[in-house]
Amino acid sequence: MVAESNTEDKGFGGIDQAFHDEVAQFVSANLPADIARKVDINAPLNKDDYVRWHKILHSKGWAAPSWPVEYGGTDWSLEQRLAFEEICAEHSAPRLPQFGVGMLGPILISRGTDEQRKRYLPKILSAEEWWCQGYSEPGAGSDLASLKTRAVREGDEYVVTGSKIWTTYAHYADRMFALVRTDSSGRKQQGITFLLLDMRSPGVSVRPITGINGQHVVNEVFFDNVRVPAKDRVGEEGEGWAVAKALLGHERTGIARVGFCKKQFALLTQISSRLDITGKRLLDDPVFAQKLAALSADIEILEWTNLRVLEAVANNRGNGSEASVLKVIATETQQRITELLFEAAGPASLDLAAADGPLPEEDSAYVSSFYFDWRKASIYGGSNEIQRNIISKTVLKD
Repeated sequence: MVAESNTEDKGFGGIDQAFHDEVAQFVSANLPADIARKVDINAPLNKDDYVRWHKILHSKGWAAPSWPVEYGGTDWSLEQRLAFEEICAEHSAPRLPQFGVGMLGPILISRGTDEQRKRYLPKILSAEEWWCQGYSEPGAGSDLASLKTRAVREGDEYVVTGSKIWTTYAHYADRMFALVRTDSSGRKQQGITFLLLDMRSPGVSVRPITGINGQHVVNEVFFDNVRVPAKDRVGEEGEGWAVAKALLGHERTGIARVGFCKKQFALLTQISSRLDITGKRLLDDPVFAQKLAALSADIEILEWTNLRVLEAVANNRGNGSEASVLKVIATETQQRITELLFEAAGPASLDLAAADGPLPEEDSAYVSSFYFDWRKASIYGGSNEIQRNIISKTVLKD
């Protein structure tokens, strides 16, 4: 835990300089160089990369900055948490997958049973157990309420049958939090239940989906009469939709990644500042320079929007559309970054090294993979088209 500072010297974004310096020094001294190199060039990271960094942060007590102290979190302010994220990005630290710490953890803290909190939170915090999210299905993506994976109660267990798709890191995960249908008699939002299931249970199978960038990140998951203890239900039976909406709020407010965007903008500026074969810099091209200036403004808008949204959520203010607004702004800004990186790197972006081979010296070698991978940003967490519908219903209804 970062000690309280008595100094009035405010540095990074109004944060005590002592806080900034301690975080920066710890990250610089403890982040493995091979992981930082991958992050620098947008090379794919594997589970070991994430777990190593997670355990390093856990040893310092910083693995879950947003959790309450009594569950292993910090007592940091909102500003400190945002500063921590940005400092980590500046030092090329990877952002940890959020399914456990950023999404399920807060739900268990607010809605889980004492038994569930005791059983699951410590292992999420220590990275002993990895989680994936079982929401989307072949016929229920953005229309999540149309899901058909069924769970039938048999005594003290649910028997689950069906499938999920686009399940990120399911091939790494120990457990899944999943939405299942326990009743079909009412409105489609009714009769949905939130379950925690063991990915090693008999009847669970995972099939890889290779992305357009050639990487294996997402999967199909099939359930063939998978038995889940009823004690691993979060909330009451049929109340899963309310739990899911609360969890999606955590997911969407975690999508901004302002520090990451600033880091990628710095890479973009670096690449566009190089001399080409004619001795010119792309940065000196007035059309490209205008695009770069517009993107810089977009990132600043994203940063202020992120602050406003998180402050509103923290103080229980707003009409519920704030997370949707942030999700749209963030993902479209992130996609514009990848587009300009692709444009700036040019042919060098096509020199893609093998994911399991030695890392290239050229920092633009993974730009094309990065570009293709981030096409998904405007889809996950609820597509941006759906987010605009949510915004229109809550903001423009009058």
